[in-house]
Amino acid sequence: MDVVVVGAGVAGLSCARALSEGGARVRVVERGRVVGGRLASKRFDGRYADLGAAYFVADDPDFETQVASWEARKLARPWTDTLRVYPGGEPSTGPVRWAAPGGLRSLAADLADGLDVRLSTTLDAVPEDADAVVLAMPGPQALRLDPPPAIRAAAEAQTWRPVIAAVLTYPAREWGDLRGAFVNDHPVLATVCDDGDRRGDGAPVLVAHSTAELAAQHLDHPEAAGPILAEAVGELLSLKSRPEVHVHRWTYAQPEQVDGSFAHDGRVWLCGDAFGKPRVQTAWLSGRAVARALLG
Repeated sequence: MDVVVVGAGVAGLSCARALSEGGARVRVVERGRVVGGRLASKRFDGRYADLGAAYFVADDPDFETQVASWEARKLARPWTDTLRVYPGGEPSTGPVRWAAPGGLRSLAADLADGLDVRLSTTLDAVPEDADAVVLAMPGPQALRLDPPPAIRAAAEAQTWRPVIAAVLTYPAREWGDLRGAFVNDHPVLATVCDDGDRRGDGAPVLVAHSTAELAAQHLDHPEAAGPILAEAVGELLSLKSRPEVHVHRWTYAQPEQVDGSFAHDGRVWLCGDAFGKPRVQTAWLSGRAVARALLG
């Protein structure tokens, strides 16, 4: 069986990995220059910062097995079970959040290792030269490929919110034991994470994620949101220094949950983290579910 997986994020790579292990011939097509999708790490001044997913959790047995493999090879580590909640700044305990010393994209690179991955490759239609095609991407992006009716309907049913991420590099650490924080009822700021703490290198770097409302206002010129987010973080944490600011726009960042593990129409499949609670784990499971259905 020949399968084309379009999209080299977590869903696409987990699907391709499972298909390859099951004996299928798989090629992964990715329009970006690197694998990972929203499992994104970008180098600034010689250091990678995580500017997509902030962390991941694992409470599914199959995904826990994958995470145990990453931990055994020192690609992932348990980070924290406590984040602060603002207003107030009180600590809140929840599930263990996992991070990656080499940046979260290193986990995508591990999933891609040994696969036929073709980067910087743009498609304008669903490929015809395969027994099956897996669209591992947000629904609005899948619509650009003119998919068959059931896939189109499933893609149109998805709702996504944008986010702008700001990587804030300070002269020195001023914020003590922060780890990360959820910011409720704020006009521009949704979360802020201590990237030096989650990566384990102690770098004076915070990564802030905007509200969907701020992102929607600045999608055409995301750099304009950088100073706004930097000011909001400074006020929240009472910081005196001004940071160096880099921003990244995520047009399709946060999906509303839809039913099922994937969508299917003939030889075309759609998967991703919209099919369940929006998590890294959900994307991984959705891709695996498609692979199992194809191999079944």
